[in-house]
Amino acid sequence: MSRLVLTAESLSRLQNELLAHEEESCAILFGRSINIGNKLARLVIRESVIPPASAYAIRTRVRAQLKPEFVAEVTAQARRNQDAVVFAHTHPFNGVSDFSPIDDAGEKELREFLRRRMPEPVHATLLVTPENAVARVLGQRTPLRVVGVGRRILWGEQSRQAQADKRYDRQVRIFGEDGQVILKSIRVGIVGLGGTGTVVLQQLAHLGVRKFLLVDPDIVDETNLNRLIGARSKDISKSKVSIAAAWAKRIEPSAEIESKKESVLLERSARPLVDTDFVFCCTDSEGSRAVLNQLAYQYLVPVIDMGVVIAAQKGHVANIAGRTQMLAPGLPCLTCANLLDAEQVRRDLLTDFERQADPYILGDHEPAPAVISLNSTIASLATTMFLNATIGMPGNARFLNYDAITGTVRPATCTPHASCIVCSPRGALARGDEWPLPARQD
Repeated sequence: MSRLVLTAESLSRLQNELLAHEEESCAILFGRSINIGNKLARLVIRESVIPPASAYAIRTRVRAQLKPEFVAEVTAQARRNQDAVVFAHTHPFNGVSDFSPIDDAGEKELREFLRRRMPEPVHATLLVTPENAVARVLGQRTPLRVVGVGRRILWGEQSRQAQADKRYDRQVRIFGEDGQVILKSIRVGIVGLGGTGTVVLQQLAHLGVRKFLLVDPDIVDETNLNRLIGARSKDISKSKVSIAAAWAKRIEPSAEIESKKESVLLERSARPLVDTDFVFCCTDSEGSRAVLNQLAYQYLVPVIDMGVVIAAQKGHVANIAGRTQMLAPGLPCLTCANLLDAEQVRRDLLTDFERQADPYILGDHEPAPAVISLNSTIASLATTMFLNATIGMPGNARFLNYDAITGTVRPATCTPHASCIVCSPRGALARGDEWPLPARQD
């Protein structure tokens, strides 16, 4: 399902402000519609406006209509900025949680009005009630899933009479039926199907996630076999994504899996991740992490980044550390946390030709040490953090450091920078296609 997404803070504020009135209330939202292929994947909301009382032509407990001149004014603003427009309103009374025939008739007029003035973006309507928030493409019955992205993911519409498969009985006892149904409905991207990515995939498949987008350009070699879940000797020279997809299918035959044997350093490979609900960054490339770091905030796609570092010299292990961190509005990005090596990002984003011609790049990349138990520890922490964020399983930490030598896991703190180019409203936050991703175009 296509999505209408805004920050969790914005969604909560909108619900509180609009539902504070006994009469129906309206709001105008501005954003960018994002297509992947020929399909609307995401309508990213950047700004909202609450009309003053004087902007209403009609306002009662069962109907609200804005004055034509006010609608014309906000439409002109959207056209200047090339924005999509979302017309939001409330049903402030309990028990009516879907669009009404009055809404249907009003949308037809709005659609015709916008078609003549702004035919290109996909516009939408949003209904806010005390029970839920639902949306659809303007003038159509095509539903849009309302999602508020932040420390906790807010799902606008709760499942109706949800019933989870009996196989998940032990999980439902902690997640509830609604939580289990959410896991079944969302689409998860995994970038990097190596030592951590395959563990994450295995755990998500067992948990009941059914829809995946897997991205990794590499093939299996002999040195991978000690840590790639599902890989066997006969799989050497096969793509990692194909082996991972086959393993997930063995766990859940009904899983819907799209695999891309491509690098997320390429924009054409990173962009399809916009058509997911959550992404795991399981790559050890600084360039890949930089791309996903910005994608998380620019398109409001929550990402969990993770990694394991083993510092060893001459056979002596000095340090074994791991980290997992969620990237979403209101949380610090990798730039704020000073966790990206700018020079290495630059090198990763060079083409092979550019890298060979660069006089400052000498020698080959040296493979880092890797141990499956350490990868699995970090992958498990990341998957649990995903459950905390998506279905409300208890747990507040969104940034964890693991020290394998002392055996400790500690939450970390970092304050987002108010003018960060990546995660602040002054930067890429909710800009959609208005800003380019830091990825190669070829």
